[in-house]
Amino acid sequence: MLFSVGMAGLAGKIVIITGGSGGLGAAFAEAFAAEDCRVVLTARDQDKLDVSAARIARKGGQVLALACDVARRDQVQALVGRTIAAWGAAEILINNAGIARAARFLDMADELWDETLETNLTGAYNCCKVFLPGMIQAKWGRIINIASTTAKVGYPHVTAYTASKHGLLGLTRSLALETARQGITVNAICPGYVDDERTRENARIMAGKTGKNTAEILNLFSASAPQNRLIAPAEVAALAVLIASEKLSAMTGQAINVDGGAVMV
Repeated sequence: MLFSVGMAGLAGKIVIITGGSGGLGAAFAEAFAAEDCRVVLTARDQDKLDVSAARIARKGGQVLALACDVARRDQVQALVGRTIAAWGAAEILINNAGIARAARFLDMADELWDETLETNLTGAYNCCKVFLPGMIQAKWGRIINIASTTAKVGYPHVTAYTASKHGLLGLTRSLALETARQGITVNAICPGYVDDERTRENARIMAGKTGKNTAEILNLFSASAPQNRLIAPAEVAALAVLIASEKLSAMTGQAINVDGGAVMV
């Protein structure tokens, strides 16, 4: 067994991770599985989910791969039932599903705006709405919304993404106030440029529009942070585990940057 178990006191907790088929989602899954949590991975692509789940299972993790489009409320409601049938009510929710496609505002298709808001913001709303009642009943729960530094400052060419993440931060803060006396914490993590396929894909898109190559764009992303580097997915996942633990049970309504010092607000 490759996992080291139990450091955060989360053994046996049921964790829902949306956008779980790769990148940050896969890193969250490995980190929580390492704490002996029961991990439910969900995303739209069942085949990709199965690959991620198999990798965790080979290392000794307890994992379910359940396809779900978080923008579809009926599918999210079904996810609750499938989770309860398998293991019980979820206790930790990681709202990680999201899309981030680069486009200048006037060039952006209206459909991209709609899809981005539906997935990044309404999808998180849908998941909070259906999983929160079980946490309230248990008098314990953790909701961790994966926002972005774009939740705090503006970036060009990602208007829809920036707007969705600003909205997600508002959802985090309001929900934290409503649940503060019910044993539940609601927090957000705001990564900078993460070293994953999403960042590399946007770098390729920007390279095609600027005449630079992908490596040059990735270097520009890195240089936007004082540490001059991209953020490893495991670094973001480590913070999520800490936020979920009892060690930070007094922290709620917060948005923590993991960005190499790029945004200091």
